[in-house]
Amino acid sequence: MLTRFMRRYQVLQAVCAASTICFTPLSALAQSQQATDHETVMPVSAALCSDMKLHHVLGSEPPVGCDRLNLVRFSYIGFDKKLRNDGSVVVMDAVATHVARIFRVLRSRGFPIAKAQLMNQYDGNDRASMDDNNTSAFNDRAVENDNLISLHAYGLAVDINPIQNPYLMGADGVFNVHPRAGMEYVNRNENRPAKATRPGMVEPIIDIFAENGFLIWGGYWDNPIDYQHFQVGRAMAERLAGSTPTDAALMFNGLIQRYRHCFRGFSGSLASRRVQCIMNADPTAGP
Repeated sequence: MLTRFMRRYQVLQAVCAASTICFTPLSALAQSQQATDHETVMPVSAALCSDMKLHHVLGSEPPVGCDRLNLVRFSYIGFDKKLRNDGSVVVMDAVATHVARIFRVLRSRGFPIAKAQLMNQYDGNDRASMDDNNTSAFNDRAVENDNLISLHAYGLAVDINPIQNPYLMGADGVFNVHPRAGMEYVNRNENRPAKATRPGMVEPIIDIFAENGFLIWGGYWDNPIDYQHFQVGRAMAERLAGSTPTDAALMFNGLIQRYRHCFRGFSGSLASRRVQCIMNADPTAGP
């Protein structure tokens, strides 16, 4: 008679056969226990690493290499309210299971995602990915309009639904909006009489990211304002990148526990609770 684990594995194999997601072998599944029915976390393979280099997603001197990156595959709810099984992002190993959990919670709450393809599909071109309303993570690049390296290059930033959550950069009193299709989402107020609701905006999910270690939301910033963007603090990112995978995971888990403990115990307003608990969890938090 099959054990419960073997039954579960057969279900996973059946899902794999019926979708574009192929799960890890039984031996790896038994060792890591990182796979669920809808999420899989696995190391970046040599083939994927080579493809990332070929498509300009991974440069010659990245802050983290493929040995510190994981591929997270997940299911999500599309804007047509149908379940899709082709979601993929690459992130740092220390945060991968938490990113899988984020997408699991988003799916369970019915939060819609337009698509989530690796940046390889866009040759590392962030503007092309945004124009395609693509949810993404790792991309070895600089910050927009800056030489500072992006937190995406650490695998410690995630962009969600760029059209519904555009990037705004101000200059000479004028804000430029990217992607251009995001213009109708510049007004973030959802209390609009006679206006239809606009699903896919990230304000309802800020706390889901924060309680999984992505404390910083680009909507907190003044210029640029990056509504699609969630990240780890830069000082913390450098510490994680400079640590062993085991130590980095422990460090990141500690940050998460500090934030959750603070958030449960703080009695102020939601806004003040977020600010206080972000600083309690990571006093160095910043862009």
